[in-house]
Amino acid sequence: MASLITCPHCGSRPKEEFSIRGEVRSRPEPAAPFETWYRYVYVRDNPKGRQKEYWHHVLGCRRWLVVERDTLTHEVYGVTDAAAYRASEVKEAAE
Repeated sequence: MASLITCPHCGSRPKEEFSIRGEVRSRPEPAAPFETWYRYVYVRDNPKGRQKEYWHHVLGCRRWLVVERDTLTHEVYGVTDAAAYRASEVKEAAE
């Protein structure tokens, strides 16, 4: 049986419609040193367990999502539109 991911825009869809694009991390400032940018682009922690990742719904709405899942068991705990996730992060930082 295919695993389903619940897209906030399209509903339950097969996981094959999505592309995992990496862990959610804070992007460095444009003027950050080369080493900071190098680590951001090329170095990944790749931890086992629960983490948030950027996923792209390639074969559906083509929206970017933040998926919280366990990297060991692949259990999905939640899916949020990436723009809504970012807006909530900005709001929390402002408070």
